[in-house]
Amino acid sequence: MSTFHLHQSTNATPEQLLAGITDFGPGRSKIFSLSSDQFLKVHDRGATFADVTEGSSGTWERLRYDWSDPNRVVMKTTDSNVWGGDSGHVYTFTRRPDGKTDVDAVVVRQGKNLKGRALELVLALFGKRILGKELAKTAKAIEDRNGKAPAAKGNGH
Repeated sequence: MSTFHLHQSTNATPEQLLAGITDFGPGRSKIFSLSSDQFLKVHDRGATFADVTEGSSGTWERLRYDWSDPNRVVMKTTDSNVWGGDSGHVYTFTRRPDGKTDVDAVVVRQGKNLKGRALELVLALFGKRILGKELAKTAKAIEDRNGKAPAAKGNGH
């Protein structure tokens, strides 16, 4: 099992981040570049939760989203072609006095089969850099959709 702690500062507000991360409509791939709109399926959705399958033709996962705390989004993997166990993501938003928001993300990846274990090994070697870049892209995409100027880069931890 690999666990990654990531950090990104952004000009987007916690409300904008929450709205972007929980927007399961067309164009989701602009927020999450590794998730293809073609493979997005919303199974169930309520005011503070969603059950969603997303990914690409090579790797997909079904996630249970919970944003009952508006400053935190918990995404637990419930099914996947490669991830199992405790896999998932947690995003925590902290508004700063200067108007920016700190995003702290914890990503857990536990391969459930040969392909998953191979991907987990790649992530163990390069995951912090890869996932850190993806978090920065997500923050920038949310800033762009809300007309915010980019903030300083995150430090990846």
